[in-house]
Amino acid sequence: MERIIFNLEGVSYRYEGGIVGLADISLQVREGSAIAVLGPNGSGKSTLLKILDGLYYPTQGKFYAFDEQITEKKLTDKSFNKFFRKHIGLLFQDADAQLFSPTVEDEIAFGPRQLGLADEVIRARVDEVIALLGIEELRNRYPYSLSGGEKRKVAIGSILSLDPEVCLLDEPTANLDPKTEDKLIDMILSLREQGKTLIIATQNLVFAAHVVKHFLLMDQNKHLVAFEDKEATFAKLDLLDKLGLLRTHREMHEFIKFYISS
Repeated sequence: MERIIFNLEGVSYRYEGGIVGLADISLQVREGSAIAVLGPNGSGKSTLLKILDGLYYPTQGKFYAFDEQITEKKLTDKSFNKFFRKHIGLLFQDADAQLFSPTVEDEIAFGPRQLGLADEVIRARVDEVIALLGIEELRNRYPYSLSGGEKRKVAIGSILSLDPEVCLLDEPTANLDPKTEDKLIDMILSLREQGKTLIIATQNLVFAAHVVKHFLLMDQNKHLVAFEDKEATFAKLDLLDKLGLLRTHREMHEFIKFYISS
């Protein structure tokens, strides 16, 4: 049986002013899982990913990763912090919050450099990621001069270059054109084949259906309302519609029938 990567026990999170970010979330994520976190805007998807990445700490409940309880004190341990950061990569919803280096090449190399990898390993990873994303012409560009879609590609590259065990992706298809989205689907499926643990926050149900095995549904009250495989979720069109994840019942019904039969 696969080991448990993440374990949340009654986790809640409140922002300043008492604003609820998550409400009593209990969840276990096993190694090699591919999960889409689905829900309307403001349902807590991004907050959940930031808890899993150790950027936020529960205001109530307990969060465990790799069999260790994650607290602010725990992540001040340099040895554990390096282990944790090596194994988990987070793609932010806003690419501008993730990009700060003088060139695209430096941006993609930043994570591996922080891990202390050898220069030749870093160069090989950067070249591989740039080729994979088809962004060779952006290599020496300043990230802030790029378009929204180009920034998204670079931000994705900065995660892939880390080669983390766990990939947390917040709205990875934002600002991507259809061709790049197709390439992203192929990349995520490749990561799945490598045994990576993938947790993807998205409102794109069609994209999610192509790349994950399980759906985790959250509502406007920041509650986890379902965590099950795709087929079980697809049987709940009324719930998906209530959460604002359907364009039309007919459109999604036809897609679901096609997807399950293919």
